[in-house]
Amino acid sequence: MIVVGGVAGGMSAATRLRRLLPDAEIVVFERGEHVSYANCGLPYHVGGVIGDREALLLQTPQSLRARFDLDVRVRTEVLAIDRKSRSVRVRELDSGREYEEPYDRLVLSPGAAPIVPDLPGVDRALVLRTVADADRMVEALHAGARTAVVVGGGFIGLEAAENLSHRGLAVTVVELGTQVLAPLDPEMAAAVHAGLRRHGVGLRLGAGLAKVLPDAVELTDGSLLDADVVLLAIGVRPETGLAHDAGLALGPHGGILVDEAMRTSDPRIHAVGDAVEKTDFVAGGTALIPLANTANRQGRLVADAVAGRPVTLGGRLGTAIVQVFDLTVAVTGANEKRLRATGRDHRAIHTHPASHAGYYPGAEPMSLKLLYDPADGTILGAQAVGGTGVDKRIDVIATAMRAGLTADTLADLELAYAPAYGSAKDPVNMLGYIAENQLSGTERSIQWHELAEAVAAGATLVDVRTPAEHAAGHIPGSLNVPVDDLRARLGTLPGGELIVYCQVGQRGHTAAALLSGLGRSVRNLDGGYRTWTAGMG
Repeated sequence: MIVVGGVAGGMSAATRLRRLLPDAEIVVFERGEHVSYANCGLPYHVGGVIGDREALLLQTPQSLRARFDLDVRVRTEVLAIDRKSRSVRVRELDSGREYEEPYDRLVLSPGAAPIVPDLPGVDRALVLRTVADADRMVEALHAGARTAVVVGGGFIGLEAAENLSHRGLAVTVVELGTQVLAPLDPEMAAAVHAGLRRHGVGLRLGAGLAKVLPDAVELTDGSLLDADVVLLAIGVRPETGLAHDAGLALGPHGGILVDEAMRTSDPRIHAVGDAVEKTDFVAGGTALIPLANTANRQGRLVADAVAGRPVTLGGRLGTAIVQVFDLTVAVTGANEKRLRATGRDHRAIHTHPASHAGYYPGAEPMSLKLLYDPADGTILGAQAVGGTGVDKRIDVIATAMRAGLTADTLADLELAYAPAYGSAKDPVNMLGYIAENQLSGTERSIQWHELAEAVAAGATLVDVRTPAEHAAGHIPGSLNVPVDDLRARLGTLPGGELIVYCQVGQRGHTAAALLSGLGRSVRNLDGGYRTWTAGMG
């Protein structure tokens, strides 16, 4: 058995193969110096949070030989696959020696490479994918760097920005799109933008990198930013050169195409990890999902497949989480942008609950967004931004999606409750209650981005908050009728459709139920004034 590439997918495959096939000869080729390391911890080592570099190195060729009898050859690159002779051609990078190594089964785990655009001066820019990359960045920081530009506002880019800021650098994030963290919808990303700026990180949206200068960068809008350190975090692309040259089938997104048992178009060759296209749980079809959890799972399952066990890797949700200073951001499944682009019918719910019971000290605010199919309640995705408790809410929803639960049945989940940990009606339960009301027709809602069109068509907007709240900030053109005054002032409201809103949607729900019961056509602004404000930017 030959495994090409280490880290999550490759080493999971190799060690599981050993447990299943104690007598097999297993060879692992790794182009880099380290075969098993915590690449997700690299930004935190750069920032000094993980001070001991050795803590990132999980296994060595020696420890893997001792425990698993694996023949691990680092600094050895696989140059080509000869499918006819079932062998690979390899080169020892230090000596330059080349030789052939035969295989009965081959597992490809080449990973993905950082995207480096062909721009003037880009050789000065750094990337952060391997331990060697982290070493280069730490060396640059020790050389007295005071300013940094991070190009790309994805997960790695924001982790790096936070950690460079912790090191005392003045940091600017440059993002070509209109928002950071593309898996978020814009109204959810607004809190991340505010959090970055609150912690002193500059944010340049809608601008790209044009060139890298000796001590600065030039953006596509012609502006210059001081940059002792330039980090490229634009994204990654699957390393498919070996597979392509060997004639293996690639998928529509450029990754290696595999079946449910991770077999490539050659049944003797399997592939796992970031280089492989996975099945999209929500939309079907394939997608590139470069996450460690999936790579580890594929590595384990591919070993089972090689050993003759029946395996099936189901669709992937792309559940992910990132820390951005005092914020936690988590996602699972599809976002609304993608659902719109693919024409998938959907309904959205926004809530703004506290992390635990509000009367218990230390409760932190969060924003949740749930997306579901209005025809049958199928949960399509969720997003969360806030402090403590964001992780467990997304994990619960991801588990519910995997189990096939519908949005309304979230109300039935029995989740652990004590005032220090949650609420008697957990935020996940509340999403279920709202979905239940919508699916049953008890309440009609309208989204922040639909509001202007509805008002232009003649609907009347009613702010049901207190006069003080209305005076502090309101949606232009809205009438202020506090929810407690609605019955008495019903006759003063114009005819036609009413759209009610409060701060986060809860009083709006009460107002909508009252008005609907009195015969008025009414919709509640989902997520209230807070969501509208975030969405309008």
